[in-house]
Amino acid sequence: MKRQIPGLSNASRSADEPADGEYLVRVARAQYRWDKTKPYYLIRFEILEPASSSGSTFNGRIYCTVKALWKLNWFLRDFGYDPELLGRDELDERALGGLKGVVRISHKIFDGHTLLSLEAFAPADRWTEMFGTAGEDKEAA
Repeated sequence: MKRQIPGLSNASRSADEPADGEYLVRVARAQYRWDKTKPYYLIRFEILEPASSSGSTFNGRIYCTVKALWKLNWFLRDFGYDPELLGRDELDERALGGLKGVVRISHKIFDGHTLLSLEAFAPADRWTEMFGTAGEDKEAA
């Protein structure tokens, strides 16, 4: 017998994790993490919009492998990282704090674990174009 149980697929997700979607965020902290096969930056994001999620935080990984540098570059450009430092291939963790932008997140299941994935980035000024004025909840737009 099969039963439909609404919410079952999301039960393993932490209640304080944001749902899949787009968010206007600020970088609260960035930390380089060395791993033999996949070094990465662990980034703590603070949600600014939509208002219903404002103040919440979540962590995301951006890998630093040769194959993944395009995504790190995309993130840095869209969040307004100093182009001079970027041009010299320098990444200053302190300079990342406070940068703002739009991030699209989703949750993926890998080896039975649900992982938060950073799918896309956009400059902060795109939030208004995408969802209306700042301070307006995207569901209301």
